Amino acid sequence: MSEAQTTAEAHAKKFSGSNSRKFNYFEPKGRRATLYEDVTVDVQPDPERYLLQDWIISWADGKPAYAEEWTKIESSDWHAFRDPNGEWERNHYIRQSSIEKQVALTIESAQQEGVFQNIDKTWRKVIQDHFSASKHAEYGLGMVFLQAQRDGMSQMINNATLVNSSDKLRYAQDITLYLMDLAKDLKELNEDAGKENWLNNPVWQETRRVTESFAAINKDWAEQVFAVNLIFEPLVGELFRSGFIMQFAASHGDYVTPAIVSTAEADYERNLAYSVEMFNTFLSDPIYGDNNKNVTQEWMKKYVPMCVEAANQLQPIWSQPRVKVSTFSDAYNRAKERFNSILGQINIKIPEGVKL
Repeated sequence: MSEAQTTAEAHAKKFSGSNSRKFNYFEPKGRRATLYEDVTVDVQPDPERYLLQDWIISWADGKPAYAEEWTKIESSDWHAFRDPNGEWERNHYIRQSSIEKQVALTIESAQQEGVFQNIDKTWRKVIQDHFSASKHAEYGLGMVFLQAQRDGMSQMINNATLVNSSDKLRYAQDITLYLMDLAKDLKELNEDAGKENWLNNPVWQETRRVTESFAAINKDWAEQVFAVNLIFEPLVGELFRSGFIMQFAASHGDYVTPAIVSTAEADYERNLAYSVEMFNTFLSDPIYGDNNKNVTQEWMKKYVPMCVEAANQLQPIWSQPRVKVSTFSDAYNRAKERFNSILGQINIKIPEGVKL
């Protein structure tokens, strides 16, 4: 091989920006690439970006590792989405660790001060029957996002969805551990009551039906994210967490439960932010935006009535605490306003004929 050929081959193998301290193989969201972008963009390449030989791996039946057909949403650039939270493994682990320390210290302090013994008895029953039941919904949604995160068409999409899954599973676990601590101090508390209510109490059956239907969605990760974060959460999840637990607990001598629930509310604010950004990207796509709007309209026709029914079935819970801080009607009106504001953020409206 001649010297000229050897030199040419060496140049061909050399990455074009290898001598630069700047990343120039992708377009950053802002003026400069963030650390989040550096460690997520193109970690999952695809045949549209760099893979000349098609997907590196495929399923046993020959289907590719990732396929656009796994969602009805279409995109001219799956890599355009950036998580506004900029969350990746390191800062996610740090955040989760901080939350766990906060929860543990709150419970430990309450035990030392004998707080659990002073909680109103009607509220203890609510925690036992209904707060405990809610963990099954949270766990189920965590598993929905765990499924969805595998199928997204870019690492940025999958990262955000996986963080969402981790948040839900952590919160469900926090509820479980909290109830175990409560049971040590309150011997009459039945740790199995939550499961019984989740499976058989009529007030929870519509919520159960909705959450189980999300898991049954056939290979459409975008539908799962849209249905859970943009419909179910404001109309049902937040309704119970913020509209009930956060409103009623303090007046019944309980500051621990709201401290735990507040972590889930903060989680949702972050997960709502990425969901809004993701669907704004899809709905404003220069080629497929109109199609994607039609798809989301069909999803709303399917899931809004189910979530409205689930929310209304929870109404009897508001009458069970001794101190009536607010009504279900007030809480649900706030939930509807929240839902409408979320739709406004992605510039879509409730389909005609669909009522809240």
